Amino acid sequence: MRELVVLGTASQVPTRRRNHNGYLLRWDGEGLLFDPGEGTQRQMLYAGVSATGITRICLTHFHGDHCLGLPGVLARFDLDRVEHPVDICFPEAGGELLDHLCAVVPAFAGLRRHPISADGPLPGASSSGFTLEAVRLSHRVETYGYRLIEPDGARMEPARLAELGIEGPAVGELRRAGRLTLADGRVVTVDAVSRARPGQRFAFVMDTRMCSGVEELADGADMLVIESTFLEAEAELADRFGHLTAAQAGQVAAAAGVRTLVLTHFSQRYGDPTGHRDEARRYFAGDLVVAEDLMRVPMPPRR
Repeated sequence: MRELVVLGTASQVPTRRRNHNGYLLRWDGEGLLFDPGEGTQRQMLYAGVSATGITRICLTHFHGDHCLGLPGVLARFDLDRVEHPVDICFPEAGGELLDHLCAVVPAFAGLRRHPISADGPLPGASSSGFTLEAVRLSHRVETYGYRLIEPDGARMEPARLAELGIEGPAVGELRRAGRLTLADGRVVTVDAVSRARPGQRFAFVMDTRMCSGVEELADGADMLVIESTFLEAEAELADRFGHLTAAQAGQVAAAAGVRTLVLTHFSQRYGDPTGHRDEARRYFAGDLVVAEDLMRVPMPPRR
């Protein structure tokens, strides 16, 4: 299963309809929790997701609406007796703040820290069948966005395999070795009986003004989750405080070839996100989602 579970969509302060940030990406056997703001533990109960399903936590930065829910999640790990290790990625400059957040709850022995000080791949993810990368963004404090990249693969063509008489264990041998010698001496390669299967990409962009990092993260994403705190009328305010408008989110998604665009992190000044949808739609023609709390957004089908 590959889906985004939206736990909260508010920026700065929650509203009656919107909790602080929180996003759980369910990716096969992994659960990546992004930016758990205040109230995330409670939102997880409403969404029907368990702390035992979280394998990684990714913090973009240390403003409260993106990290104050962390102690509750860590306490739940201890309460639920989570046995597997959990990797937490965070900007290195906020290490002391992370210490304080962790100190207020029982220590979780399985927490493995990965401070980020530069763009690039993060430890441990490649063993799960994907690469997790961090890219620096432009906010008022050190901030990073994240990108999950699944490597390209190949899909076997049953008709071609049957034509060559390749079946059963021989199919697995061909996939593992990349080639197979048939009984008549012919050598068959994987390329001859398969077609390319592009890997999927997920990108997470939070709290940033427009910069090259936004464009890099969005490039070729099957799903882009991106902040759209303000509308275009407040573009100057957005830039001053290090945020994006819905129009900018739509523009960058269109230029980057994004397939599913998820708008979120809305300022409390907007009671109705219709304006965000309309602004982004002026530029982006693909699948557009205006995030609501407790919404589930499936990854789009493979290309």
